[in-house]
Amino acid sequence: MIRKFVVPGAILLACVFGAVTLMATSPQLEPSVPEPVATTVRVIEVQPRSVQLAVHSQGTVAPNTESELIPEVSGRVSWISPSLVNGGVFDHGDVLLRLEDQDYRSALQRAEAALTRAEAEYEHARFEAERLESLEARQLASRSAYEAALRTHRVAEAALQEARATLTQAQRDLARTEIRAPFTGLVRRESVDIGQFVSRGASVATLYAGDQAEVRLPIADRQLAFLNLPVGIRGELPPELQPAVTLTAEFAGQALAWRGRIVRTEAQIDTMSRMVHVVARVDNDDQDAPLAVGLFVNAEIEGLIAENVVVLPRSALRSGNRVLVVDAEDRLHYRDIEPLRLYQDDVLISAGLAAGERVCVSPIQTVVEGMPVKPVLQADGHAGIIGAARPAAAATAG
Repeated sequence: MIRKFVVPGAILLACVFGAVTLMATSPQLEPSVPEPVATTVRVIEVQPRSVQLAVHSQGTVAPNTESELIPEVSGRVSWISPSLVNGGVFDHGDVLLRLEDQDYRSALQRAEAALTRAEAEYEHARFEAERLESLEARQLASRSAYEAALRTHRVAEAALQEARATLTQAQRDLARTEIRAPFTGLVRRESVDIGQFVSRGASVATLYAGDQAEVRLPIADRQLAFLNLPVGIRGELPPELQPAVTLTAEFAGQALAWRGRIVRTEAQIDTMSRMVHVVARVDNDDQDAPLAVGLFVNAEIEGLIAENVVVLPRSALRSGNRVLVVDAEDRLHYRDIEPLRLYQDDVLISAGLAAGERVCVSPIQTVVEGMPVKPVLQADGHAGIIGAARPAAAATAG
């Protein structure tokens, strides 16, 4: 009986006592609030600089001078220059085309004969007028006879003048049977062949000069504010106001570039695109390779120099023209800024930031004003576009 009830009861009491002892001697846990972990963000230190603005555009190269080759006389083609083919090259004064000239040589001979006859008649009429004038002064001839001789003399003088003009015209017509190049250039198109009869005033070829080329470039009106162009100027620009332009293109597997000037602006605005067109001119004599007509090129026009401009990655710009600034206590704050322009992945800021301030460029989903962050200074992340070695930065409106 004792073993059946006393021993188990003693064991149970011992267990209860041990449990109570453990609970009485266990350490007390006090609740604590975990400290927030600061978000790591990338920041850029603000460095205002002078920025060379630029405007980008595209266009197709066209000749500066282009004209139709038009005969001034009619005739059958007897000879064509080897240069008078599509793409042919010629110099100023080269003979490009000859017409049969037998009829014009005959006309010249008739004009020469008519001039000889008119000179003889004029000399005779002049002699008669002088003789009758002398006789009339001595009252040996009537006044009416003298006046008739004087009239004949004047008619002969007019006929002489006409004969000389006819001879000059015949000489010009004969010379025009040889059609010469009006300038040095190339042939865009020809439409004549040996034996073909061409009429006066009908075009036989299209020529263009190769010394200069032009590109018509469309510019948005808002971008004109970034070019050094006086407001209201239309037409040819003075040399001191012509912005420099760089044209680039891929041709024959090579990257080529040409330097030129904006020489004029067009007076009207395109009603479809609302663009203003400016014309860039390139002097091929100053280039390593001539600018080919018909080539599609990209243009970068140098504009104004903006002072004290901050250049940041576009990722730094938040909605409402604001950026996130990290203060001295490593806390985030919104800052209103005035953007000047957007260029590819960059934003140019004209006001709102001071030198030395740190701007957050990391994408943050949720931002609380004054939230702590762990800033990591980033090198100039846009140095590939606007680096320290290139303080004058190109920029195009986005």
